[in-house]
Amino acid sequence: MPQEFDVVCLGAGVAGEAIGHQLKGSGISFVVIERELVGGECPYWGCVPSKTFLRSAETLAEAGRARTLAASRVDWEVDFPKVSKRVLWMARDLDDSRPSAALEEAGATLVRGAGTLVDLRTVEVGGEQYVAKKAVVIANGGTAAIPPIEGLDKVDFWTNRQAAVPRELPERLVILGGGAIGVELAQGYARLGSRVTVLEAGPRLLAAEEPEAGEAMTAHLKSEGIEIIVNDPCIAVERQADAFVLHMKSGAIASGDRLLVATGRRPNFEAWKPAGLAQTERGWLKVDPETLMARDGIYGAGDVTGIAGFTHVAYYHGTIIARRLKGEDARADHLAVPRVTYTDPEVASVGLSEHVARERGIDVKVVQTDPGEAARGYIADFHGGVLKLIADRSRGVLVGATLVTPRAGEILGELVLALKVGTPLKTMADVIHPYPAFNRVLGGALSELAF
Repeated sequence: MPQEFDVVCLGAGVAGEAIGHQLKGSGISFVVIERELVGGECPYWGCVPSKTFLRSAETLAEAGRARTLAASRVDWEVDFPKVSKRVLWMARDLDDSRPSAALEEAGATLVRGAGTLVDLRTVEVGGEQYVAKKAVVIANGGTAAIPPIEGLDKVDFWTNRQAAVPRELPERLVILGGGAIGVELAQGYARLGSRVTVLEAGPRLLAAEEPEAGEAMTAHLKSEGIEIIVNDPCIAVERQADAFVLHMKSGAIASGDRLLVATGRRPNFEAWKPAGLAQTERGWLKVDPETLMARDGIYGAGDVTGIAGFTHVAYYHGTIIARRLKGEDARADHLAVPRVTYTDPEVASVGLSEHVARERGIDVKVVQTDPGEAARGYIADFHGGVLKLIADRSRGVLVGATLVTPRAGEILGELVLALKVGTPLKTMADVIHPYPAFNRVLGGALSELAF
């Protein structure tokens, strides 16, 4: 017989976990179905291990900088097994026993297995059926998108899962894709000793960010010995002896001992498509961006919606949906979603790009400067940064911001808040920033926008 619950959730990633914990003590019965690990991509194959890996690489880069700032000689020998062991430890050794126990302690019922939404109220798992009396939540995320390149399906390539929790350090690494995942891992592997080549089919790295950010990071990555090829799509992949050989449209060839495919993400639609739910042009679950409803009684949360593929957004969606399930008219606001690429320097942004703002008919005013030219830039021996602020001149408010600088992710906070609440530029320009902090560069730029 089918088992009935008030809420059935497909996926125990960050959004599913957030809903389960938020419903604790509410009296709402909740079952969550997970085919892999409780916690989803982020703690095991995404944010946590990859940033731990980058931190190990960053310490070596900092040691190298001592040669310029403090020492006549600095030597080290990379201990990759130590790096790998620490990354795996931070990824919970791929053991979800603690988060699964915490979810069940919150009152949720955890069912392990591959669930399929067979109708608008029923999820089937291994022959068992779970029926939602109140709502179904789809929060089963996405996976690496693999491009239809000739021969790619015949070779044993890496995705973020193998690269972020590595067991080996390749001598030569080729990365397909110059987005956030590609550039982060390119820098990490290069700093640990791999010879890295990044292949980007489009005209620049970090295509989702302002052009200035991609240009700045290209310069930084090249200065570390990373080869970057843009605007030249890969058309074929083959294996020759122990090497991966990639053929580009121009006739150029790249080769390496390992191949990482980092060409974006796609939704895990196989689990819910049988129910006939609408999809966006790119295949994501189509939801109302405020209520997060795909249909009456069906919610979408996190990456699967295609709204923003970030852990912090998935958690936010989970809290909004939980509040709605408890009877509140909670609504999601995606006006000021922060984005951070954890390279060195970091790339952080929020809001609209200059191009999108102009396309929307906004009366645009732009200010741009280099944080490396501020006092803290010289103190840190940092060069080649970007601060770009986009304002709506007629309304006198900020509509977009991009930073390429150390600690960009932390500096971004006040700009996120300003966008969300519409803080007047004159008020922002009157904020006192501590000297000589990195965020002090905001003061002059905001004053220029405001007056």
